[in-house]
Amino acid sequence: MIPLAFIEDYLSDEQAGMLSVLTWFLNQVLRHEADQQVGAGQYERSETRKAHRNGYKERSLKTRYGNATLKKPQFREFPFETQVFGRYARVEKALVNAVVESYLQGVSTRRVQAIVQHLGIEQLSSASVSRMAKELDDQVSEFLMRPIEQAIPYLYVDASYFKVRDGARYVTKAVLVVAGVRDDGYREILGARITDCENEEFWSGLFEDLKDRGLTGVQLIISDGHAGIQKAAEAAFLGASWQMCEVHCTRAVLKNIPRKGQKEVVERLREAYGDEQKLQDAADDLNERGYRKAANTIERFLPGLISYTAFPKRHWKRIRTTNMMERTNRELKRRTKVVGVFPNEESLFRLVGSILMDVNEDWVTGKKYLQMDEE
Repeated sequence: MIPLAFIEDYLSDEQAGMLSVLTWFLNQVLRHEADQQVGAGQYERSETRKAHRNGYKERSLKTRYGNATLKKPQFREFPFETQVFGRYARVEKALVNAVVESYLQGVSTRRVQAIVQHLGIEQLSSASVSRMAKELDDQVSEFLMRPIEQAIPYLYVDASYFKVRDGARYVTKAVLVVAGVRDDGYREILGARITDCENEEFWSGLFEDLKDRGLTGVQLIISDGHAGIQKAAEAAFLGASWQMCEVHCTRAVLKNIPRKGQKEVVERLREAYGDEQKLQDAADDLNERGYRKAANTIERFLPGLISYTAFPKRHWKRIRTTNMMERTNRELKRRTKVVGVFPNEESLFRLVGSILMDVNEDWVTGKKYLQMDEE
């Protein structure tokens, strides 16, 4: 629980309060990492203890809220290792890079200018920004081009959208992210691209690149209802099935239903998903009531609304929607919000790639997403 004093700091000064909360949180992470490496809590008597603490060493970490002073634990027997500085600094560098690029190009908002002044980076040169960009680009490229070493039975595809400056215009770009659940049950970010469109040709190229990097074992592709994804998936992954995300399907149907009747339709669809006859009955009923477009939407997606039932029932809840990707997209939006409009496509990809690296590290070191073994 966050100490009350930090909440009071936040209410009186949001910037200082956020720095206090962030400093407290990262110090807690360092303490937890120390407990794991030592094999025992502080002052705890334990036969599993591997080392003894030897105080702390203060280390400063520059954040968007100012300099955080962290207490890095020290051990007598071996060096303390932490992910805090590397992981946090990577995203911070990408964020600062995007902010400074906007600032130097004269396309920054007042909010960006205030952040630049607060962080004390007004004097960064174009050369410094370029060096920072090169370092981050190398890391992101290595991450997104790494070999895919395990079979991926479940493949998830989704997109989020960002504003990017293109000369004198502001345009919307799609960031498409492909993730999967490995045959050991862990999730993994597999690839990402920025594109102006989502046609079949693009998706075919992306899927072929993933296969060239080692993608095998795909049995089910879960996505929204974009026709380009369906056609490309059918060609790229022979023998695999396509699952239309139920959430996206419901949204598409409701676009053609008056507000007063939407609640009833949502309940009807929730009960019908996974049952071909019930879905057809729902479509027939909507057609008879004059909602032909809504009925046609159900019928168009119907083959892809029952695919998940061919897989283990314990997996159904997590393979019938793209909720896993929706959460990832929300994280991308949250952590890129400060930039607003990106100065160029490269800057967007640099920050998104850095965030996806963090997401992937959490996934592959956390809990299994699915239990793949027979119970």
